[in-house]
Amino acid sequence: MAKISVIGAGVYGLSCALALLKDGHQVRVLEKGRVGQGASGGLVGALSPHVPEDWNIRKQFQLGALVEAAHHWQEVEALSGLPSGYGRVGRYIPLDDAYEAEKAHGRTAGAKRLWPHGFSWQVLPEAPHIAKAAAPFGVVHETLSARINPRLASAALAAAVIKSGGEIVENHPVRALEGVCVIAAGIGSEALLSPFLGEGKIRGVKGQAALLSGGVPAGSPVIFGNGVYIIPHANGTVAVGATSENKFTDASSTDALLDAVLAKAFAIVPALSAAKLLERHAGLRPRAPKPEAMLGQLDDHTFVATGGFKTGLGNAHIIASALRQLVRGEAPDIPKDLSPKHHLTKRVKQPMPWQMADRA
Repeated sequence: MAKISVIGAGVYGLSCALALLKDGHQVRVLEKGRVGQGASGGLVGALSPHVPEDWNIRKQFQLGALVEAAHHWQEVEALSGLPSGYGRVGRYIPLDDAYEAEKAHGRTAGAKRLWPHGFSWQVLPEAPHIAKAAAPFGVVHETLSARINPRLASAALAAAVIKSGGEIVENHPVRALEGVCVIAAGIGSEALLSPFLGEGKIRGVKGQAALLSGGVPAGSPVIFGNGVYIIPHANGTVAVGATSENKFTDASSTDALLDAVLAKAFAIVPALSAAKLLERHAGLRPRAPKPEAMLGQLDDHTFVATGGFKTGLGNAHIIASALRQLVRGEAPDIPKDLSPKHHLTKRVKQPMPWQMADRA
């Protein structure tokens, strides 16, 4: 077995480290700051599928990750002895537009065809806590979505890595690669990747979010409306977010854009306006050339698992499993668009196997 350095102690790096430890490798995680310092230290933690229509291999990949997430986080919690905040609570989507409502009704059949048995998509006339004015055409209720607490999840993964025999070294910036390495440092991956892929292949997208003392009971479904997520966490707090900013002057400050997000959330769930504001948070999410994660082998000793953008918390365990196969010398069954090569080329739609059969 190899000695492997994983660079980055966010959810991708820690998940990769844990997967490699299961194969018997000696793993050391090197983090320039502290565990979960970057995008993995945010507030929101929404794990939601694509709408069940216009299906493709990337949507299927995300679906598989979401379905397997419950078992994965149960394992992490059992190994670490710490909570992750994971819960399969489903999601409400208030409908404020007649055209969107018509499409939502049509997606019920798509969910039956595309999602595994036991998960559903239906349109209800209303839902608890959601203002009727915010949902004049009803509310979608789908049962596949889940929520997770990013900070708790990062701490649980770190504890699982340590208990599995791995090592985590904080405050240890890496400027040169030595030996077998996995680059999983989020936006910090850019400098390490540039010799392989050129400059500017990983950039930060700013996100602003807030944490409230309550307003929606713990265990309630996630709510997504008007571009805003409302996440009732297991500890009774409620996260609201997030912006998606490509232009900004200060990555760590919050401003009027977060105020606008909160105003939208209050319009959807009026009870939130009476909750105490516990925290305003801003940070950068890593985005590769395409919004999917970047996963692959760069040379004989170097691998990459980074990016993820909005899906990192939902698919980190699947990315880590695929990385483990790459280190073994195997070819994982993953979308081609995740590879570094395909991130640098024009996107080509990858049809599902049944679509290929129809064309034949």
